[in-house]
Amino acid sequence: MFDALKKNEESQKYSGLVFDIKRFAINDGPGIRTTVFLKGCPLSCIWCHNPESRSPKPDKMYSAAKCIGCQKCVEVCSKDACTLTADGIVTNKDLCIVCGDCADNCPTKATEISGHPESVENIMRILENEIAFFDESGGGVTFSGGEPLMFPNFLIMLLDACGDKGIHRTVDTSGFTKMETILDVAKRTDLFLYDLKMMDPIKHKIYTGVSTEIILHNLIELAESGANIQIRIPLIKDINDSEEDIIEAAMFINKLAGEKKHVELLAYHNIAEHKHQKLGQEYNSNGLAAPSSEKLKEISSIFKTYDIPVLQS
Repeated sequence: MFDALKKNEESQKYSGLVFDIKRFAINDGPGIRTTVFLKGCPLSCIWCHNPESRSPKPDKMYSAAKCIGCQKCVEVCSKDACTLTADGIVTNKDLCIVCGDCADNCPTKATEISGHPESVENIMRILENEIAFFDESGGGVTFSGGEPLMFPNFLIMLLDACGDKGIHRTVDTSGFTKMETILDVAKRTDLFLYDLKMMDPIKHKIYTGVSTEIILHNLIELAESGANIQIRIPLIKDINDSEEDIIEAAMFINKLAGEKKHVELLAYHNIAEHKHQKLGQEYNSNGLAAPSSEKLKEISSIFKTYDIPVLQS
């Protein structure tokens, strides 16, 4: 029994749960990139555009619009968890073990499994095929999520393997992890895309499920280490876009050690609504919206007042 547990622990170091690998990405760091999305996140941001990334376990996703009612999934389900109704396939989550047989046998991909184990070897095989594009464009690989720092052993092995191949390495993170972890990862990372959602610890906990203490402390320590950091700020109307919010963030960023940190402004979008439907979850956006174009200009001007370079997506 103990040998089996040890073997399982070792295997987890060499593989991780991935829910997407996006080639030719142009918004996750410099140049043409391949973004590897690891599944699992300690935050629960109400505006999260990847709700399928939250659980560190596989999720079943279903699109009624793609379903042709062939009942292949019903036939192959060993737990009798799938039922065809007037509204399409309904899955009994108390019975479903997310084995993937339904997805494997769905002819239209109406049913999919989000999250599959990937080894370092397999991911590196994909990345090595893209090296010519990376070299030509100044690109590389970006590890995102979810939260890639939830899986430090796996992430560090990937970063080391990429370093051996001369592949530029970016880590997209919320910074919510142990300080020792992020500093260890920093030794192997060429660029951090660091999310700074808001400064107020109470508001941050309301909207993301965690306080700011660890995130801000890690950002200070990361800057002190000399890491290359680009700050990313998701902007949601009436939540974190007030003048007070932006000035507080600008003052904090301005005090970080090292060269001036670029700030990328990410206006809210509602693409998560469809994903929540596919996950069989209720999605209450509570009127979430992006700031107006005029407001975005005002926010950009505030950062520039503090001599902070601004990027806008």
